[in-house]
Amino acid sequence: MNWQEDVIRIIRKLDYVKTTLKDLFSGRDTVVDLLALAAVSRENMLLIGPPGTAKTDLISRFCKLVDAESFHYLLTRFTEPSELFGPLDVKKFQEGQYYIRTERMLPNARIAFLDEVFQGNSAILNALLTLVNERIFFNGPEKMASPLISLIGASNFIPDDPWLSAFADRFALRLEVTSSREDQMEELIAKGWALEQDRNGNFGQVSAITHQELTILNGLISQVNVTAIRDEYIQIVRELRSEGVGLSDRRLVKGLKLIAGAAVLRAGTEAQMEDLWPVLHMWGRVEEADVFRRVVEPRLAQTGAATSGSRSTEDLRLDLDVLVAQESMLRTETSIGAHLRRLNDLRRELIVNHPRATDLRKEIESGIQRNIEKLQVANV
Repeated sequence: MNWQEDVIRIIRKLDYVKTTLKDLFSGRDTVVDLLALAAVSRENMLLIGPPGTAKTDLISRFCKLVDAESFHYLLTRFTEPSELFGPLDVKKFQEGQYYIRTERMLPNARIAFLDEVFQGNSAILNALLTLVNERIFFNGPEKMASPLISLIGASNFIPDDPWLSAFADRFALRLEVTSSREDQMEELIAKGWALEQDRNGNFGQVSAITHQELTILNGLISQVNVTAIRDEYIQIVRELRSEGVGLSDRRLVKGLKLIAGAAVLRAGTEAQMEDLWPVLHMWGRVEEADVFRRVVEPRLAQTGAATSGSRSTEDLRLDLDVLVAQESMLRTETSIGAHLRRLNDLRRELIVNHPRATDLRKEIESGIQRNIEKLQVANV
């Protein structure tokens, strides 16, 4: 079974989002991949690491590219519930009704980013648990459905407190985000400066995919056949537990869902060994990450997924269609330049793997020429 062409087009749109963000941010490819997986799987992600690693800016631009209402807040011990969920409707309160005005607040967000997420008080965490688990916000006596796709939390640590640990367990994906390495410094400075120059511009701010399309992809997860990797996944879990890693039943089931989500991201209808990569990010504590790598990475290496095969001309054409559709939305020199890089990458891939596809190559080169002319106009 193969997905229908309209589904493939949506997946290519999400590929475009990922490529755009990877072009923008140095050394953050894994964060981007996990953001896409979290959005498609409707799961939550926890980023562990110090401030100043571009988490907020990256997530903000991701929300713009996927046309998702976002909410961002830094929690402290003194944060009040109203700062996240909205103020009390005084007029209704005077009429004897308890009602929170949630417009533009967390309950109405599709993607939420909470910095220092474990600093919230018990009232905040209780409400967050319901939002995360059931996508429901209790507004007085009423149950209000939340459109939340994914909650992204950031913290310097994962707490040992049992209550906070139970809340942390709701974050299916984990990633330790560190400062850039020395060998990434030049790229970091170049991309960081380009972002600063474009702070008031258009690059990375134009919707490429809608939240409705993400919902379509999410609906495919239950249709993915996971039979081929089920036994291997069970064996991985056994090996992890033998190493002393604790995995709740909830997280084990979500792991299979994330594997199916990885299959959807690569346009597959059946989960394969290469789709086991999300398991690398299911650890509970940072110190367990090495155990997960030791158990999972050899299996991924055996698949050769990173270097095997080449994409078909149909896949390359779908990528080109997405790029062409975005051209009218490019406004700044930075965005046009990045667009040209993606077209050049596509051209290079076509020449290497499909040298006889001359018609498609001409279309790509025509797009390159159009954008060169557009860039020249922008420089005038």
